[in-house]
Amino acid sequence: MKKILLALSLSGALFSGSGVWAESNAPESINTTEQVNTPSTTTVAVATHSDVSNDPSITVAVTDQAEIDSGDTAWVLISTALVLLMTIPGLALFYGGMVRKKNVLSTMAHSFVAAGVVSIVWVVIGYSLAFGSGNAFVGNFDKVMLAGIAPDTLSGTIPEILFVIFQMTFAIITVAIISGSIAERMKFSAFVAFISLWVIIVYAPIAHWVWGGGWLMNDGALDFAGGTVVHINSGVAGLVTAYMLGKRMGLGKESMAPHNLTLTVLGASLIWVGWYGFNGGSALTASGSAAFALVTTQVAAAAAMLSWLLAERIIRGKASVLGGASGAIAGLVVITPAAGFVDVSGALFMGLIGGVLCFWGTTALKRILKADDSLDAFGLHAVGGIAGALLTAVFASELIMGDKVPTHMGHQLWIQLEGVLATIAYSAVVTFILLKLIDIVIGIRVEADEERMGLDLSQHGERIE
Repeated sequence: MKKILLALSLSGALFSGSGVWAESNAPESINTTEQVNTPSTTTVAVATHSDVSNDPSITVAVTDQAEIDSGDTAWVLISTALVLLMTIPGLALFYGGMVRKKNVLSTMAHSFVAAGVVSIVWVVIGYSLAFGSGNAFVGNFDKVMLAGIAPDTLSGTIPEILFVIFQMTFAIITVAIISGSIAERMKFSAFVAFISLWVIIVYAPIAHWVWGGGWLMNDGALDFAGGTVVHINSGVAGLVTAYMLGKRMGLGKESMAPHNLTLTVLGASLIWVGWYGFNGGSALTASGSAAFALVTTQVAAAAAMLSWLLAERIIRGKASVLGGASGAIAGLVVITPAAGFVDVSGALFMGLIGGVLCFWGTTALKRILKADDSLDAFGLHAVGGIAGALLTAVFASELIMGDKVPTHMGHQLWIQLEGVLATIAYSAVVTFILLKLIDIVIGIRVEADEERMGLDLSQHGERIE
């Protein structure tokens, strides 16, 4: 009960900036020594940081000589495909259905092209900066072009090359989420330039902080699958980008109704399924830890969908299909940092709280911020990620974490807050600088005539008839 009351208190604090609702357009105890994720050579050293169990940044080994586990490898292979499915076609469909017909192709292209651009940047330098030894803030250049990674090089009990591509899919979807804030008005060339630099300068360092042996990992921050690295990071970057671009022409005067919600629901469904790989795969083992992460993921998504629909029914009089899809995504975001650390009751309460908070984030908070966050990247991902990161400290379970569970909730809450604030500050400032430089060189927003025409035609020379 104390945990529930504290969680509700935290939720109330997030609501304090608005005061009103407003509409807008829009099994067994887990073995704490089975978790493996930080890349290594075939000989793996025992992790020195022991404050966290099942965090995808801790490498441990029972023996001096690690051996590949075929079950673990098979599960991470499958999970990698599932996480990529979340972006293409999942997020592409989810976003594509919510824009106007003249911008559908350009919006879907953001997710599709992100998969291409980030893949190249990741193998060239991104992985090395995120998971190279480096220092407390960023990795080094030892693994540029994946140098030194052979087929038999291991990261725990899986091949390191598999770990490389698994993490690549996380970087891809992080970039693709940002595109939800810039839909219908950003130059395609500027988008490509921005994401190429952003992965290197923003995403990789924050991934290193949390998962690659950086300062947040050493402080004991809990982030099982990317609440800070993926969701807060992308949501904040999206909000900054929305401010830099300005509002869409005709916003508030012309209809901005979604072109095809069927695409959006299909996309949300694929994202939900893919999230099994996102959270379950982050256990990096075919184990009870992975199975529990699947259950908490499902419970949180379902709970958030229902609480969103209830809030929408109370505030707007109807529970919408788009609301149901958005609520499920909200629950998936909220549970991401906690999926391997909380039990089912924790996941249930986190989902219920997250659905309501993200509904507020996409309505009342959105109006307060006065930013044209077109497809609610900030309201869903940043708000949900912040809530999830903080609630992880509240609901961390001894059943799941064993003797690795935080002994002092208040202290762990402070560490989680430290990670949230650092991610917000770094992502916001560096994103602003990158966009400013790109704007000076090539411009970031399309011309007025091009925006009226639609980005499908003006940027790609194509359109849907």
